[in-house]
Amino acid sequence: MLITTSLLILLNLAALLFIARYRKHLQKKIDRRSRETWAIGIYQGPSPIRLFPPIGFSNPILSARDVTDINARFVADPFMIQNHSGYYLFFEVLNDKRNSGEIAYAFSSNMMQWQYRKVVLKERFHLSYPSVFFWDNCYYMIPECYESGGIQLYEALQFPDKWQHKATLIKGQGRMSALVDPSILNYMGRWYLFSYAPKSKNLHLFTSKTLTGPWKEHPKSPVMRQSPNYARPGGKVINNDGELYRYAQDETPCYGSKVWAIRITELTEKRYKEDPPEKEPVVQPGNECWNSDGMHTIDAHQSISGEWIALVDGFTIKSVTQ
Repeated sequence: MLITTSLLILLNLAALLFIARYRKHLQKKIDRRSRETWAIGIYQGPSPIRLFPPIGFSNPILSARDVTDINARFVADPFMIQNHSGYYLFFEVLNDKRNSGEIAYAFSSNMMQWQYRKVVLKERFHLSYPSVFFWDNCYYMIPECYESGGIQLYEALQFPDKWQHKATLIKGQGRMSALVDPSILNYMGRWYLFSYAPKSKNLHLFTSKTLTGPWKEHPKSPVMRQSPNYARPGGKVINNDGELYRYAQDETPCYGSKVWAIRITELTEKRYKEDPPEKEPVVQPGNECWNSDGMHTIDAHQSISGEWIALVDGFTIKSVTQ
């Protein structure tokens, strides 16, 4: 009886110690998130893997101060699409009251000056990384929403501000219960989708003949294993004159520190190969207050002149005394 009682006391003490440590770890994550200030800017360059802050241009183009319909903590994850009316920029806006991400958009007629419009997609779960694209005369969006239980496809009922759920592309289960930052590509008549498993640090690849599926995991997946540096998508895959590049956001030494470019050398239904990462990151912490601690998303577009213009995000961590 004495041994049993002593064992119970030790188990209770161990449980209390674990809970205390977990709460401390969780509080650190919450404190860091609450002190992060993300914003969106513009970079330019001669190629999608060589991008720099524009000379004589003031970044950021969007911050939480521009959001007018909710109390925003920050804005991040920019994805832009163009039509005959102008440029539409979709991004995550973190609702400070809900402590959850929603999808909003801004409009521009010249891609340099942007006007915030409103939140266009809100769910019971967190939304971010709104990868938007046009296909077969329809606008689609695949946001990051792993809390929904899978990778979801949305279709615009009325572009740009009315969206409805179209299909669940991939259901989360087992080792892929949490897949984040889904990045889709149509290449050589076939669909491919990259997504990251934070627990294993693996980059998974899926493929399908049609947009709505059925989707299956690629035989070479995971195409990057146990890599906090080069596995997590940092924007859509770029096709630059037949050369494919994927962006990878680096989680070291902290989440969202920089973005690398990795050239995909072979992509078919059954085969996948890629080169080692470029020697230098495409974007990294800058010298301005809006991106001094890191950058983690690139959405690059080639202009008529051949120059590349990219929507990027960056963050700074406020000091405790601020």
